[in-house]
Amino acid sequence: MVKLVLVLGDQLSDDIAALKAADKQADVVVMAEVAAEAEYVSHHPKKIAFLFTAMRKFAAQLREKGWEVAYTALDDPENSGSIPGELLRRAEEFEVSSVLATEPGEWRCILALQDTSLDVKLLPDDRFLCSHDEFADWARDRKSLRMEYFYREMRRKTGLLMNGDKPVGGKWNFDHENRKPAKEDLFRKGPLKAQADAVCDEVLELVEERFPNNFGKLRPFYFQTDRAGALLALDHFIEHALPDFGAYQDAMLEGDPYLYHAVIGLYLNIGLLGPLETCQKAEAAYHSGHAPLNSVEGFIRQIIGWREFVRGIYFLEGPDYPRRNALNHQRKLPAFYWGEKTRMNCIAQAVRQTCDLAYAHHIQRLMVTGNFALLAGINPAEVHEWYLAVYADAYEWVEAPNTVGMSQFADGGILSSKPYVSSGAYIDRMSDYCKSCHYKVKDKTGEKACPFNLLYWHFLIRHRERFEGNPRMAQMYRTFDRMDESRRETVLAEAEAFLERLSKGELV
Repeated sequence: MVKLVLVLGDQLSDDIAALKAADKQADVVVMAEVAAEAEYVSHHPKKIAFLFTAMRKFAAQLREKGWEVAYTALDDPENSGSIPGELLRRAEEFEVSSVLATEPGEWRCILALQDTSLDVKLLPDDRFLCSHDEFADWARDRKSLRMEYFYREMRRKTGLLMNGDKPVGGKWNFDHENRKPAKEDLFRKGPLKAQADAVCDEVLELVEERFPNNFGKLRPFYFQTDRAGALLALDHFIEHALPDFGAYQDAMLEGDPYLYHAVIGLYLNIGLLGPLETCQKAEAAYHSGHAPLNSVEGFIRQIIGWREFVRGIYFLEGPDYPRRNALNHQRKLPAFYWGEKTRMNCIAQAVRQTCDLAYAHHIQRLMVTGNFALLAGINPAEVHEWYLAVYADAYEWVEAPNTVGMSQFADGGILSSKPYVSSGAYIDRMSDYCKSCHYKVKDKTGEKACPFNLLYWHFLIRHRERFEGNPRMAQMYRTFDRMDESRRETVLAEAEAFLERLSKGELV
C-alpha cells in the first residue's frame, strides 16, 4: 500500500527514520516550504534561505536516488500554507491516507501532525544518540538533572575519548583550561564560506521578495547547503580552528565574530552532519596529535553532552516548557534587541553580529544578551521567541532549554543549579567590548556605571528569598550585606532608575 513519507526541513538525512522505513519503489516523499513554518516567528532571512536551499537540494538528491518526491515551493500557487495542509493535499492527489513521519523537534509540529485526519505514524528520530526513553530512565529518581553526569554516561556509551571505563587524560572535563581571553589575529581563518549557486540564488530572490522586513541581513550568504559542503566545513574547522577552540571558546572580540568556533550547529541540526561522525573526526584529531585534549573534549562535550542533554530536557518536560516563567519576569523585550540604538557596547556588538550573520556563539548568547535579559527581568517568553527567530541554528528542542532553562532560569532550576548572572566584570575579562563603551565597567555607581553592575545587585536582592539559601550564591549575598548601607541604597536606586528608563523606551 502506497504511503506518504514526510521529510521536514530539519530532517535532511538519507538515514532519517521515515526514509529507512519507506518503500522507494512505491511510497511518495512529501517536502514543503510553507508559510506556517516560515512565519510562526519572524525568522532571520538567512535561516529561511538556508533551509529552503538545503531542502531543494536534498529533494533533488532523493530524486536522483530513485525516490518520487512531491515538493512544494513557497511560491507554488497550490501551496496550502502548512505541513498538515500539504499532507492532506498530497493524500488526495495520490489517493492515500497513511503517512510515515520522523518525530519533529518541536511539540508544536508533533501536535499538528497528531491532529490531522490522516493515519500518521511518528517514528523516533534516531539521529540522536540518546532516545527519549533512555533519557527518562537516566533522569528518573534523580534529585537534580545535571549535564556533567549525563555527559559521562554518553562518553561511556559512545566510547569517545575513553580508555576502557576511564576518560582519556584522567579527567572528564577540562573547562578550567578553556577560559582565556583572545587577542586580535589577522590569520584566523574563520568558517568555510560557500559560494552561491543557481538553486541558492533562486531562493535568495524568493526570500528577499517574501520577507523584506524580517530582522537580519540576507546577503552576503555563505552557509553550506548540502551534505558535501557541510563535511568540508567540518574538515576546515578541524584543520584550522579546533586546536585553539578550547582555550578561547568563551572569548569575544569586536570585529572577529567567529574566533575559533566551528559554526556547524546549523548543519547538525538539520541533518547534514551526524553527531557521532562529527565527534569521531574531532577525536581523531586528538589521537593524531593535531589538536589538544582540552579543545577536543570541550568540543565533543558540546555535542554529545550539552546538545543531547537539552533535547532530553525539552521532551521530558513537555509542551508547556517554553512558556514557563518561574521568576515572574514581565518586562517587555527592549527594542535594541531588534537593532535599535543602545549605549551598551556589548549588547550592540552581539545584536549587530546576530543581524549580520544569524550567528553568535554561546557566551555572547548566555552572558551578554541572555544575562542582560535576566538581570533586567525581561519576560522569558519574549526572550525565547527572539532567540528562536534570529539564529540560523535555532530549533525549539535546542533553543528553549538553553533560553528558558539555562539563560533565563525560567524553569525554576530544572536545567541549571543557579541563574547565570554576572556583573560587567565577566564581560570585561572575556572581551574587548568594554574599552569602547559609553559606560565604565569599573564604575559601580554614578552616571557612567555599567548597567550590568547595577542590575546584578538589583536581581539578587529582588530574588533574595529564592536564592539566598543556594550554596553557590550565598557568598554574593554576604558581599552585598557587607557594603555600606548608603552604597547599597544608591546601587538599588540607580538600578531602579535605569529599569524605569528601559521600560519607557529611552536610550540606555
